[in-house]
Amino acid sequence: MHIRRILSLDGGGIRGLVTCRWLAGVDAALAAAGKPAIPGSFDLLAGSSSGGLIACGLALGRAPEDLAQLYRMRRHEIFPGMARRLWSRAARFLREGPSAPRYDGRGLEAVLADTFGDARLGDLRVPTLVTAYDTLSRKPVVFKSFKPEHAELRVREVCRATSAAPTYVPAHPMRVEGIERALIDGGVVANNPTACAIAEALRKDDRVHCPQDLLVLSVGSGERIRPIDLRSAREWGALEWAVPIIDVLFDGNAEAVDYIARHVVGNGYFRLQAPLTVGLDDLDDVSDTNLAGLEGLAEAYLRQPDTRAMLSELARRA
Repeated sequence: MHIRRILSLDGGGIRGLVTCRWLAGVDAALAAAGKPAIPGSFDLLAGSSSGGLIACGLALGRAPEDLAQLYRMRRHEIFPGMARRLWSRAARFLREGPSAPRYDGRGLEAVLADTFGDARLGDLRVPTLVTAYDTLSRKPVVFKSFKPEHAELRVREVCRATSAAPTYVPAHPMRVEGIERALIDGGVVANNPTACAIAEALRKDDRVHCPQDLLVLSVGSGERIRPIDLRSAREWGALEWAVPIIDVLFDGNAEAVDYIARHVVGNGYFRLQAPLTVGLDDLDDVSDTNLAGLEGLAEAYLRQPDTRAMLSELARRA
């Protein structure tokens, strides 16, 4: 398997809409350069959490705009409003206690079933890897469409596992390689899965001798800039940190991977990322106002001269 051109997609919940809009910009740049659209211009796709869902959709031939429409049209099923959340919580109280996840995951599962049906990982048209974390073995799980042991796994199950963000959605039980797993969000170990994809390329392909031989496009979903002030960071305990720590872990490992990839790949590394306005950075804010803000941010970033120049150079080299 020859891997030179990598597309890696960060997680981000509803901010996957931003990722999709930026991918549509990538497709436009590729078309202008006479190159095939995604996924035809890449040898390996990688995704975590929301990015895993998008990567699988792309690998099955879905256009970025089609996937963006999924976020627009099915958002209230994935992240139900307060009334449905309270009703669900009440029904789960005796079984799961007062600290149950914010969502029961059934809406997400219905959307994934409608989107992917009975498609298997082996049906993906481009080699694809998706990350998750097994709480039983306390080890990462990297699903690979090109691994024989994973070929028959349902795409919807893999996407449910990679998007099970702690405190938001319950862990997903799944049998993988003959072992029972309890899987949670891939962002716990690699919200930016670029390093996983680079390692896979170097491991699988004798024609790629070093990271500098690669062409890597890493696509974020917007960068949080909301500060946690010193007083909070010093005084918060387990209860106060419960939800913010997830965001901190996701952001921290994504930025660390960006730093590493930028240095080891060099000028073959491209990163689409922009700061999020405070108020647009929640994983699960599906209000009309928030979606309009995310779309505006994504389009404004694509219009920037530096972004246009980056995409033109990427398309030329793809």
